[in-house]
Amino acid sequence: MKISVFMSYSKPFMKNQELFVDEITKYLQSRNIAPRTLGVTDYDMDEPLTAIRRLMFESNGLLTIAFRRSYFEKGVFKPNSDIGEKKLDIINQWTTSPFCHIEPAMAFQIGLPILILREKGVIDDGVLEKGVIGTYLPEFDLSSQANNYLETREWQQIIGKWEGLVRRVVENKGYPPKLY
Repeated sequence: MKISVFMSYSKPFMKNQELFVDEITKYLQSRNIAPRTLGVTDYDMDEPLTAIRRLMFESNGLLTIAFRRSYFEKGVFKPNSDIGEKKLDIINQWTTSPFCHIEPAMAFQIGLPILILREKGVIDDGVLEKGVIGTYLPEFDLSSQANNYLETREWQQIIGKWEGLVRRVVENKGYPPKLY
Protein backbone atom coordinates (compact mmCIF):
# COMPACT_ATOMS: atom_id res chain seq x y z
CA MET A 1 0.00 0.00 0.00
CA LYS A 2 1.37 3.40 -0.99
CA ILE A 3 1.84 6.09 1.64
CA SER A 4 -0.31 9.13 0.97
CA VAL A 5 1.28 12.60 1.21
CA PHE A 6 -0.07 16.02 0.32
CA MET A 7 1.98 17.67 -2.43
CA SER A 8 1.38 21.38 -2.68
CA TYR A 9 2.75 23.67 -5.36
CA SER A 10 1.85 26.82 -7.21
CA LYS A 11 0.65 25.92 -10.69
CA PRO A 12 3.68 25.74 -13.00
CA PHE A 13 3.78 28.26 -15.82
CA MET A 14 7.21 27.31 -17.16
CA LYS A 15 8.26 23.97 -18.64
CA ASN A 16 11.15 23.51 -16.19
CA GLN A 17 8.71 23.91 -13.26
CA GLU A 18 6.45 21.25 -14.77
CA LEU A 19 9.45 18.94 -15.20
CA PHE A 20 10.49 19.55 -11.58
CA VAL A 21 7.04 18.45 -10.34
CA ASP A 22 7.20 15.39 -12.60
CA GLU A 23 10.66 14.42 -11.33
CA ILE A 24 9.67 14.79 -7.67
CA THR A 25 6.46 12.83 -8.31
CA LYS A 26 8.44 10.02 -9.97
CA TYR A 27 10.96 10.01 -7.13
CA LEU A 28 8.23 9.76 -4.46
CA GLN A 29 6.38 7.04 -6.36
CA SER A 30 9.62 5.04 -6.64
CA ARG A 31 9.77 5.17 -2.81
CA ASN A 32 6.17 3.86 -2.50
CA ILE A 33 4.83 7.32 -1.64
CA ALA A 34 1.70 8.61 -3.39
CA PRO A 35 1.75 12.40 -3.79
CA ARG A 36 -1.78 13.84 -3.81
CA THR A 37 -2.63 17.32 -5.05
CA LEU A 38 -6.04 18.95 -5.01
CA GLY A 39 -7.17 19.56 -8.59
CA VAL A 40 -4.58 17.14 -10.01
CA THR A 41 -5.00 13.74 -8.34
CA ASP A 42 -7.96 14.57 -6.07
CA TYR A 43 -11.11 16.60 -6.70
CA ASP A 44 -13.75 17.88 -4.31
CA MET A 45 -17.04 19.78 -4.58
CA ASP A 46 -16.45 21.76 -1.39
CA GLU A 47 -14.68 25.08 -1.07
CA PRO A 48 -10.87 24.77 -1.35
CA LEU A 49 -9.98 25.08 2.36
CA THR A 50 -12.45 22.34 3.32
CA ALA A 51 -11.17 20.10 0.53
CA ILE A 52 -7.56 20.80 1.52
CA ARG A 53 -8.33 20.01 5.17
CA ARG A 54 -9.98 16.72 4.21
CA LEU A 55 -7.03 15.70 2.02
CA MET A 56 -4.58 16.83 4.71
CA PHE A 57 -6.19 14.46 7.25
CA GLU A 58 -5.81 11.59 4.78
CA SER A 59 -2.11 12.38 4.32
CA ASN A 60 0.99 11.47 6.32
CA GLY A 61 3.15 14.45 5.38
CA LEU A 62 3.29 17.60 3.26
CA LEU A 63 5.74 18.54 0.54
CA THR A 64 5.37 22.10 -0.79
CA ILE A 65 7.13 23.49 -3.84
CA ALA A 66 7.10 27.29 -3.77
CA PHE A 67 7.58 28.14 -7.43
CA ARG A 68 8.03 31.65 -8.75
CA ARG A 69 4.65 33.12 -9.60
CA SER A 70 4.47 36.93 -9.50
CA TYR A 71 7.47 39.05 -10.46
CA PHE A 72 8.26 42.44 -8.96
CA GLU A 73 10.77 44.39 -10.98
CA LYS A 74 10.63 47.17 -8.42
CA GLY A 75 8.50 47.56 -5.34
CA VAL A 76 8.51 48.52 -1.68
CA PHE A 77 7.53 46.68 1.52
CA LYS A 78 6.15 48.96 4.22
CA PRO A 79 6.20 52.25 2.29
CA ASN A 80 5.47 55.42 4.24
CA SER A 81 5.64 53.68 7.62
CA ASP A 82 4.97 56.15 10.41
CA ILE A 83 5.78 53.88 13.37
CA GLY A 84 9.50 53.40 12.79
CA GLU A 85 9.28 50.34 10.55
CA LYS A 86 12.02 50.43 7.96
CA LYS A 87 10.84 50.27 4.35
CA LEU A 88 12.39 47.55 2.24
CA ASP A 89 13.02 47.85 -1.47
CA ILE A 90 12.05 44.88 -3.60
CA ILE A 91 14.09 44.60 -6.77
CA ASN A 92 13.80 41.68 -9.19
CA GLN A 93 12.02 39.43 -6.68
CA TRP A 94 9.31 36.82 -7.00
CA THR A 95 6.41 35.74 -4.78
CA THR A 96 4.65 32.41 -4.83
CA SER A 97 1.05 31.28 -4.44
CA PRO A 98 -0.64 32.08 -1.11
CA PHE A 99 -1.47 28.37 -0.91
CA CYS A 100 2.26 27.66 -0.50
CA HIS A 101 1.83 29.46 2.85
CA ILE A 102 -1.68 28.28 3.76
CA GLU A 103 -1.18 24.54 3.22
CA PRO A 104 2.06 24.23 5.25
CA ALA A 105 0.40 26.22 8.06
CA MET A 106 -2.52 23.79 8.00
CA ALA A 107 -0.15 20.79 8.04
CA PHE A 108 1.77 22.34 10.94
CA GLN A 109 -1.43 22.66 12.95
CA ILE A 110 -2.12 18.92 12.73
CA GLY A 111 1.51 17.90 13.26
CA LEU A 112 2.40 16.51 9.83
CA PRO A 113 6.04 16.39 8.70
CA ILE A 114 6.62 19.35 6.38
CA LEU A 115 9.17 19.81 3.62
CA ILE A 116 9.11 23.14 1.77
CA LEU A 117 11.26 23.67 -1.32
CA ARG A 118 11.60 27.29 -2.47
CA GLU A 119 12.60 28.24 -6.01
CA LYS A 120 15.54 30.64 -6.16
CA GLY A 121 14.37 34.25 -6.21
CA VAL A 122 11.13 33.70 -4.27
CA ILE A 123 10.93 36.10 -1.31
CA ASP A 124 11.39 34.25 1.97
CA ASP A 125 8.47 35.62 3.96
CA GLY A 126 5.61 33.97 5.88
CA VAL A 127 6.17 30.23 6.30
CA LEU A 128 8.97 30.49 3.75
CA GLU A 129 11.07 32.37 6.32
CA LYS A 130 13.77 30.28 7.95
CA GLY A 131 12.70 29.10 11.39
CA VAL A 132 8.97 29.81 11.14
CA ILE A 133 7.99 26.14 10.98
CA GLY A 134 11.24 24.92 12.49
CA THR A 135 12.60 23.00 9.52
CA TYR A 136 15.30 23.64 6.96
CA LEU A 137 13.98 25.31 3.79
CA PRO A 138 16.09 24.33 0.80
CA GLU A 139 16.26 26.60 -2.23
CA PHE A 140 16.52 25.12 -5.71
CA ASP A 141 17.52 26.72 -8.99
CA LEU A 142 15.71 25.72 -12.18
CA SER A 143 18.01 27.60 -14.53
CA SER A 144 19.50 24.18 -15.37
CA GLN A 145 17.75 20.84 -15.81
CA ALA A 146 14.98 20.06 -13.31
CA ASN A 147 16.49 16.84 -12.05
CA ASN A 148 19.90 18.37 -11.24
CA TYR A 149 18.66 19.33 -7.77
CA LEU A 150 17.38 15.80 -7.17
CA GLU A 151 20.92 14.52 -7.68
CA THR A 152 22.44 16.69 -4.95
CA ARG A 153 23.49 15.48 -1.51
CA GLU A 154 21.27 18.19 -0.02
CA TRP A 155 18.15 16.70 -1.66
CA GLN A 156 19.09 13.12 -0.79
CA GLN A 157 19.64 13.93 2.88
CA ILE A 158 16.62 16.20 3.29
CA ILE A 159 14.17 13.91 1.49
CA GLY A 160 15.53 10.94 3.45
CA LYS A 161 14.90 12.68 6.77
CA TRP A 162 11.40 13.82 5.70
CA GLU A 163 10.55 10.36 4.38
CA GLY A 164 11.56 8.85 7.72
CA LEU A 165 9.24 11.26 9.54
CA VAL A 166 6.40 10.43 7.12
CA ARG A 167 6.88 6.70 7.70
CA ARG A 168 6.82 7.32 11.47
CA VAL A 169 3.43 9.06 11.10
CA VAL A 170 2.10 5.99 9.26
CA GLU A 171 3.39 3.74 12.04
CA ASN A 172 2.07 5.95 14.85
CA LYS A 173 -1.41 6.18 13.33
CA GLY A 174 -1.78 2.48 14.16
CA TYR A 175 -1.32 3.02 17.90
CA PRO A 176 -4.00 4.31 20.28
CA PRO A 177 -3.56 7.91 21.50
CA LYS A 178 -1.59 8.49 24.69
CA LEU A 179 -2.87 10.77 27.41
CA TYR A 180 0.65 11.93 28.35
